[in-house]
Parts: sequence; C-alpha cells; structure tokens
Amino acid sequence: MANTNDLHVVLGGTGGVGSAVVRELVARGKQVRVVTHTQAQNLPAGVEFMAGDVSNSESARAVSEGASVIYLCTNPAYNKWAELFPPMLKGAIAGASASNAKLVFADNLYVYAPTSKPMTEDLPYAPITRKGKVRVQMDETLMAAHANGTVRAAIGRASNYYGPDAPNSNIGDRFFKALLAGKPVEWMGKLDLPHTLSFTDDFARGLVVLGERDEALGQAWHIPAADPVTGHEFIQLAGEVAGVQAKAQEVPELMLRALGLFNPIIRELVEMLYEFQEPYIMNSSKFQRAFGFTPTPHRQA
Repeated sequence: MANTNDLHVVLGGTGGVGSAVVRELVARGKQVRVVTHTQAQNLPAGVEFMAGDVSNSESARAVSEGASVIYLCTNPAYNKWAELFPPMLKGAIAGASASNAKLVFADNLYVYAPTSKPMTEDLPYAPITRKGKVRVQMDETLMAAHANGTVRAAIGRASNYYGPDAPNSNIGDRFFKALLAGKPVEWMGKLDLPHTLSFTDDFARGLVVLGERDEALGQAWHIPAADPVTGHEFIQLAGEVAGVQAKAQEVPELMLRALGLFNPIIRELVEMLYEFQEPYIMNSSKFQRAFGFTPTPHRQA
C-alpha cells in the first residue's frame, strides 16, 4: 500500500548533500524532518529536527515515523566507512520499512573500476579501493532489500562534489580559502584531465526527483552534472567568479602519502588518486532521458 503522508526525512541533513536536499525540499513546499546525532544549527524555518542514531535500528525507526520518503545522506569520516556506514544503511532500511517510506540513497562512483571512458549505470561493480567495496556492499544490500519487498529504494550517484555546507569536500573550504587568499589552489592529481564535478544543489534536486518518481525505484541513477572540466579550467573559472588571480598546484602522490602518515583522513585519499590520474567522466543520459534535467553550469553554481 502506498504511503499517503508527505513527510520527507533527511538522515544526515546537515552535511553538504543533506543540507542541499533540505533546501530543495523546502523550496518545493515539503514537510521536512532533519535527523542527526547532534543538535542541528540554522535549519530553514519550519524544518523539524530530531536527534537520532541512524545506525541503531530502533532509533532509526523512531525518527522515520510518518515518513513518505527518507533520504540517506550520512557521510561518516573516510577512515570510518567500513565500521559506520553499513549499520547506517541497515538502520535506514529498518526505518523506511517500518514507515512504508521510499528510501533514496546518496551514493557516488566508487563502485566502478578505473576507466577513461564515460561511466554509465550498467558498468559492473569492480572497485579497487576499500571505500569502493564498502559502497558495493551497501548498494547490493539495498537493492536486495528492494527486490525482496522489504523497502522501496533508489540510488542516486554523483561525482566529486562542491557547494554550500560541504567544507570537507576536495573542493571545499581549503580550496576556496586558498583561492581567495591569493595562494596556490591545490588539486589532487593531474590538472589537465577532464573531470565531472557535481554541484550539491544539482545532486539534491536529482535525489528529490528519485523520491518523487516511482519508476526510479529499484535502480541506480547518475544525477546530471555540468560538462566535465579540467582542474586548470575549474580553478581559473573559480578565480574569475571570485575576481581574483587564480594559481593552481598539483598535489603529487608522494606528498599525499607523506601527509597521510600523520593524518588518517589524508591517508584515505591516497587510494582515491586514480580518479585524478585519468579522465573521470560520468554519463547521466539515462536520468536525462527518463526525467529531463538541466544541471547548473559551473559558472553559475
């Protein structure tokens, strides 16, 4: 039986993606509940807040009560993915099942093998990283739960993203603070290769579409992003928009490995370098054919 409620619950609703989903839902006039394990600050007017531990199924069911759509936008620390992420998905499935809500999972492209060709949803799962294997485990768990009728679910994937409230992204606070200070902007890997970069507001808009459309269920979807750009192009564009002279600097693998000896988060970045050592392009034509979508140009993001 379909759920006739119109409550949208955003698990992890204060991170880069979750905050964007909340803004998109509010703009559409939806009733929204944000769930995090700590008190949320500066939520839009009218948004409900509930504290909860998504990795605990009982807690997840409580915070999901009455939901029509649940968005799993949690993103634990890179070095804690294997430990924390799967229980969060388990909790989200429990909550969605109990409330008969749709479950939309905010995912990425780590599940695929390195390739210089555009990535499509029909590529086989073939991750080469620990974090990619965690993502595959979660995607397979979610789609199995959908197939056996436990939950109605869809997966939305984005590339490396940037946008408001995403300070820890590769293109986050460190990137923009250096840009505005006139310092060299560091780019992980090669500066001259095309790379799809997702804008969090576009990703959020796509995730909300997946929650609206029943034909999206039971599948993974690449959420459209602006045309691929090289690191040089993106940094120069960011400088033009900010009105500053931009300087770009590649971060070599040896430097990352050295920094990773002292910083566990940077250590986790090393295995993701392959994304920046060859073209990294996401094809989203499946989504565009099904739903129609115009992503925000980088200059306007």
